[in-house]
Amino acid sequence: MVLKLYKLDASPPARAVMMTIEAANIPNVEFVDVNLLEKEHLKEEYLKESLSHAIAVYLLTKYSKNTTLYPSDPKQRAIIDQRLHFDTGILFPSLRGAIEPVIFRSDKAIKPEAFEKIKSGYDFSEKFLTKQWVAGDEFTLADIFFMASISSLNEILPIDAAKYPKLTAWLNRCKELDYYKKMNEPGNQQLGALVRSKLA
Repeated sequence: MVLKLYKLDASPPARAVMMTIEAANIPNVEFVDVNLLEKEHLKEEYLKESLSHAIAVYLLTKYSKNTTLYPSDPKQRAIIDQRLHFDTGILFPSLRGAIEPVIFRSDKAIKPEAFEKIKSGYDFSEKFLTKQWVAGDEFTLADIFFMASISSLNEILPIDAAKYPKLTAWLNRCKELDYYKKMNEPGNQQLGALVRSKLA
């Protein structure tokens, strides 16, 4: 059976699912491109299927033997789930709030309050990093979703290494991962270039 993932490379949630597939070695996945600028993602058939966190958890639970990405231990899983909710509720919305007016409404500047929300996301992320990874000692699904969102935010508001040393070191570790390079970096560069072209 071939699985289909509808995606846009510039989309952080899509990139996170792509990295999950790669990190977990899930076979037989067909990637289908969706044109965000033509609003294909708003068609009913896509709206029914566009829950990236749920998709990633489903794929890991059903198809992966890699239990470290989303372990069954209730305490570990609760921490990972909390981080995933943080991505859903704080990180990705701060990115979306910053760039949607630029991409879709032709604003020529990112609003100051949007930058403040991004900084708040950085503040909390720095506090989460009491250990090497965002949910503890092991690399997990939480890191994958944080990678996609924070690397994108870094394109909009570069992370201050002096203010956020843990976050900076974490992102540098992430950039060394093969699936970051393969599944995240190209789309992240596309997103950054798109936003910069709209601001020019």
